[in-house]
Amino acid sequence: MSWIIPLILTLFAYPVKKELVFENRAYEPEIKSIQLYSEKSEVRSHLLPAVTQLNQNDLVLEFDDLRNDVNSYYARIIHCQYDWTASSLRDLDFMVDYNEFNVNDYEFSSNTQTPYVHYRFNLPRVKLSGNYLLVVYRNGNKSDIILSHRFMVFESRTSLKRDSQTSGALTLRSTNQQLNFTVDYKGLEIINPFESVHVVIRQNQRWDNAKFDVKPSFVREDIRQLEYRLFDNDKFFTAGNEFRFVDFRSINFPGQNTDRIDKTSRPYHLWVQPDASRANEVYSQYPDINGQFYVENRDNGNDETASNYVDVTFTLKSSELEKTKVFVVGAFNQWIKNQESEMNFDPITSTYQNTQLLKQGWYNYQYLAQGSQLLPTHFEGSHFETENFYEVFFYYRPFQPNADLLVGYFPIAINPR
Repeated sequence: MSWIIPLILTLFAYPVKKELVFENRAYEPEIKSIQLYSEKSEVRSHLLPAVTQLNQNDLVLEFDDLRNDVNSYYARIIHCQYDWTASSLRDLDFMVDYNEFNVNDYEFSSNTQTPYVHYRFNLPRVKLSGNYLLVVYRNGNKSDIILSHRFMVFESRTSLKRDSQTSGALTLRSTNQQLNFTVDYKGLEIINPFESVHVVIRQNQRWDNAKFDVKPSFVREDIRQLEYRLFDNDKFFTAGNEFRFVDFRSINFPGQNTDRIDKTSRPYHLWVQPDASRANEVYSQYPDINGQFYVENRDNGNDETASNYVDVTFTLKSSELEKTKVFVVGAFNQWIKNQESEMNFDPITSTYQNTQLLKQGWYNYQYLAQGSQLLPTHFEGSHFETENFYEVFFYYRPFQPNADLLVGYFPIAINPR
């Protein structure tokens, strides 16, 4: 057994290599509460998507590092194609400044059970529209990545007109939502739209169920219009249900859907009111924030640096499902279905449970099933009446530069309240 100690020393001396993925991701468990949003004057602007118009500087990154010491973090930007692969552009093609920036706006937490450092970074301006990946890394070492996050920069060179006409089987119309629209590109000289144009549609700022490279149903080159009649079943979006929510903006007086809190543990431990399947329930309208979350502290008013981190346990009452995994997901964990978000079945209580370390605030979430015999919405149900937020991204790849430019961005609210 004398080989164990050298092996341990080797593992500490050579940390696991981090491989960059072109997704919203934290690469270390200490990096929490990542938000990249468009900072506007509206209330709750941090719920807005990470989308901005060309020549504007209103995107902000915020995150916490649960290590109570300051790290030397840097950021760089990668231009991407419509499908989130790296483009062939050089930094000088799309950057105004040298492509490395100090993330040096930080503040220590105060009087919190778990100490942390809160970082804030205003993204620089870029010269071209398109998809971008923001990468933050340590000590100038580009391979020592701590987080990556997608954002989009658009130009208003096209216009969109919606068509409310629907089609498909009645059962599909009752549980799905369909988007039909026409894009006018009179401001562009587009050759061969089927090859040079790419349309992406996403629901509630999610990438895990986005529709990529949606092709037009009709091309009217004489009047420069593309019609998208998305009648095929694979182009429908599952409408889903209004998101579940829990409110622990106050630790002293936890809000709606909290069950109990244990203040003797460090960090505090909060249990969400046990949930049950909504699959067979009729649609019930109530306000949600479309799967997002926001940090807020009602105990002393300082949201960013005085908010506590809390172990939050989600509980779903259900019999055990064979060959099926159950996950609790939302914007708080980037909708990622992995070991951290997977729920474990407890045969004694006949419940699925999962515990997440979350910062004080208001959180939307849902339970997703993953199995060959079940739909992901097995526990949530799906209703065409559900309020959802959609975004249509219209990309065009000209001969120069040979990269996908985002020449149209169209937010669409379905069933707005």
